[in-house]
Amino acid sequence: MCIGIPMQVVSASARRALVRGRGEQREVDTALVGEVAAGEWLLVFLDAARERIDAQRAAEVNAALDLLAGALGGQPLLADDPGFALPSAMSAREVAALAGLPSPND
Repeated sequence: MCIGIPMQVVSASARRALVRGRGEQREVDTALVGEVAAGEWLLVFLDAARERIDAQRAAEVNAALDLLAGALGGQPLLADDPGFALPSAMSAREVAALAGLPSPND
């Protein structure tokens, strides 16, 4: 299983970026996302940036990862308010916006 980690660009050079997130800093390959700039958020898998994301999406992914870490550590889940909405609880318009697609007609 591969889990994407939201990481923020600290500095960038040709096809590489120094990123920081979830308590670590590392250099990643940016060939799949193109040129990046300091401050941008990336979703990183196996030391390669796979997707550009915004700060809100980074916070949502981090919240999900925090819940996962808590569950694996034996902490109870906050099922009534995890701090974000899963796609299954979203409207068609919200899912389209999350996926970067045009909003469906209501």
